Amino acid sequence: MTNNKKILEEKIALAKLGGGQTRIDKQHAKSKLTARERIHFLMDEGSFEEVGILVTHRTTDFGMEKQVFYGDGVVTGYGTVNGRLVYVFAQDFTVFGGSLSETHAEKICKIMDMSMKMGAPLIGLNDSGGARIQEGVRSLGGYADIFYRNVMASGVVPQISAIMGPCAGGAVYSPAMTDFTIMVENSSYMFVTGPNVVKTVTNEEVTSEELGGASAHSTKSGVTHLTAANDIACIAKIKDLLSYMPQSCEDKPAKLPYTIGNETREVLENIVPESANQPYDMREVIEGITDETSFFEIHKDYAENIVVGFARLAGRSIGIVANQPMSLAGVLDVESSKKAARFTRFCDCFNIPLLVLVDVPGFLPGTDQEWNGIITNGAKLLYALSEATVPRVTVITRKAYGGAYDVMNSKHIGADLNFAWPNAEIAVMGAKGASEIIFRREIKSANDPAAKLAEKEAEYAEKFANPYRAAQRGFIDEVIYPKDTRRKLIKAYAMLENKVVKLPKKKHGNIPL
Repeated sequence: MTNNKKILEEKIALAKLGGGQTRIDKQHAKSKLTARERIHFLMDEGSFEEVGILVTHRTTDFGMEKQVFYGDGVVTGYGTVNGRLVYVFAQDFTVFGGSLSETHAEKICKIMDMSMKMGAPLIGLNDSGGARIQEGVRSLGGYADIFYRNVMASGVVPQISAIMGPCAGGAVYSPAMTDFTIMVENSSYMFVTGPNVVKTVTNEEVTSEELGGASAHSTKSGVTHLTAANDIACIAKIKDLLSYMPQSCEDKPAKLPYTIGNETREVLENIVPESANQPYDMREVIEGITDETSFFEIHKDYAENIVVGFARLAGRSIGIVANQPMSLAGVLDVESSKKAARFTRFCDCFNIPLLVLVDVPGFLPGTDQEWNGIITNGAKLLYALSEATVPRVTVITRKAYGGAYDVMNSKHIGADLNFAWPNAEIAVMGAKGASEIIFRREIKSANDPAAKLAEKEAEYAEKFANPYRAAQRGFIDEVIYPKDTRRKLIKAYAMLENKVVKLPKKKHGNIPL
């Protein structure tokens, strides 16, 4: 063997050792993996090809010339996940705390560029202490280079960020601009300013976990879409998530083999209670409609009055947006509107058909909602659905009142097919509230106001609180039995498969951000 070959072997061996540690700390020895272990479990066996393994930093200040590690704190490359090409970078916390240097950023940018050129998903496994302070503005410039590529790749290829350690300061903005973020419980956190800065500026005492842990971001802020108990579970969720989406905006999601049989689902007949005020779990409706065990929920613990996620229908990948009567009666508010709008736009980016399940009494009233911008935030969902060109189908399961009827993928904003169950109520408001306004004088002058109200409420309900008036106008395409919903939807999406819509020529719209 020549000297050059020996040198190469030694350098590669050193690169794979990282900072010389096989675990970051004892506390997470069973769950927290190294960068290379994470890639090993993510990629198909033997498929990973590393890019830039011999890269080193260029800093000579502060004695850095004496601390050189091959790879410079990030493992980058490409391979396959379940046979599909993907690009990946995994930050190595054992090398300078995974901090981002100029060359570290260049390696990530190279992979991002390749991802866009080849039209394949990009996966980032984040575990970094932030910018490498010994490099000053060069490391900041490296972050900006990554941010720019996140924006350029947005809507071109799916981008998934896994937060598997610290992610602080400017580093949080790259995951925030990707499509989905997954955090590992008890070992990862995200924040712009850490607990020490918070204490100095606001005098608040808060831990890293309370400030920016997986629980805080999955329930309070909505920054993270999914959480996982450990690194292995996180990687499994990445693989599941990828299975519902295409390689790029130029493709459609892969359709799994499926043989059409008896698609009637009797279980759907008894899910919605007779009383309009009694809640039920919309997830049961989703499970009754979609392929068994195929529903993959996104943002499960955030804005729980709306449910979003992926599922399969006769093997076809679809995105679902559904009001949830179990939480706040399924009303639309600031957080649920933002949640549903972002999910809708992702599905539209990547040719994933949308199913909207409606049981909505309206928008949540109150000063808190108005002062926090329910008008512009509600408009985000309206804008997102109006703009979407993928196949769009709506099923009204019970209520569709007021402006929320318009917003929730009504025929008027471009839905392709709109169905309603027989007991659906489509009106400006509920029968009681409407009767109190319309028949106010009659009720007030009646000998028995309560009886008169009940009479007028029944009269209004018979005329308007049903789907047939809307069906007569063509706003509802068909009133269907719940048990037939799955069968109707399978046929609908098959018919809409080659849908083409050309939007008006423009640079881009101005969504009410």
